[in-house]
Amino acid sequence: MTESAIIDVHALHKTYGRTHALDGLDLSVAPGEVHGFLGPNGAGKSTTIRVLLGLTRADAGDVRILGGDPWHDAVELHRRLAYVPAGVTLWPGLTGGQCIDVLGRAHGGLDEGRRTDLVERFDLDTRKRTRDYSTGNKQKVSLIAALAADVDLLLLDEPTSGLDPLMEQVFQDVVRERVADGTTVLLSSHILGEVEALADRVSIIRAGQTVTTGTLADLRRSTSSQVHAVTDSSPGLAGLDGVTALDEGSIDGRIETRCHVEATAVSQVLGRIHAAGVHTLTITPPSLDDLFLEQYREGGSLRDGRGATSAHAERGTQESDEVRR
Repeated sequence: MTESAIIDVHALHKTYGRTHALDGLDLSVAPGEVHGFLGPNGAGKSTTIRVLLGLTRADAGDVRILGGDPWHDAVELHRRLAYVPAGVTLWPGLTGGQCIDVLGRAHGGLDEGRRTDLVERFDLDTRKRTRDYSTGNKQKVSLIAALAADVDLLLLDEPTSGLDPLMEQVFQDVVRERVADGTTVLLSSHILGEVEALADRVSIIRAGQTVTTGTLADLRRSTSSQVHAVTDSSPGLAGLDGVTALDEGSIDGRIETRCHVEATAVSQVLGRIHAAGVHTLTITPPSLDDLFLEQYREGGSLRDGRGATSAHAERGTQESDEVRR
């Protein structure tokens, strides 16, 4: 266990009957960072978050959050963290403002100045009853209540579900502000561009296990960039170590080359392209989408047999969990 980590999970296991939702998962989140938590449906993300919230008891493994045990210290820890789920359910007879107040009291109250600012920035009419809200407006209520709370940790599970692109940008701006104030964020999202824009590090999980963790720069060093060049002559990249998906053709009497290049081969490839007489050259580093898909291709498929089993386990969470009430 890492003493200074805000979230420290080691060898976490959770089973539902004969299915394994978590199968030795590791996760470490450092103070003051935004940590992206990625995986397709059924990978174990929601189960992990429920364990961190003290809603589900792990079968085995070590879990510490904010220095405490989420199962035994749930009440105390919930005063120091805020949670935003996907698909928010609110009290239909209360107004948006009343719901924000109720949710805020769970964290010991809200920063009123920040609350007012967020209501304006998210363009929420707090006087309406939530039964009349759209899905996006219900999500705004949960976001405002969490982001206005004076907490040390934000657990965000698909936080921008239902928001339009303008509100997604507001969300990103506010998260950056909270992090600048010292708040730590665990961000689980299917919007990989959102994670790429915010995360300092990411963990990718598959079938209840962590398959890779690191900064985007670290992960990019382990995969390939796309190269597109137009040169006077062929740069002679065929058979070169670290070059894959090579495609050469002619265009207006010149040679057009497209390929994927591993980080270790970039300097050699660029030297050959330069020697061939460059007219245009574009190098596109791998995006988070590329990194994510690369990790799953290495595992055989995006939804292997164990992943499908985990999906079934997560769908059954409500029926078979031990839920602290």
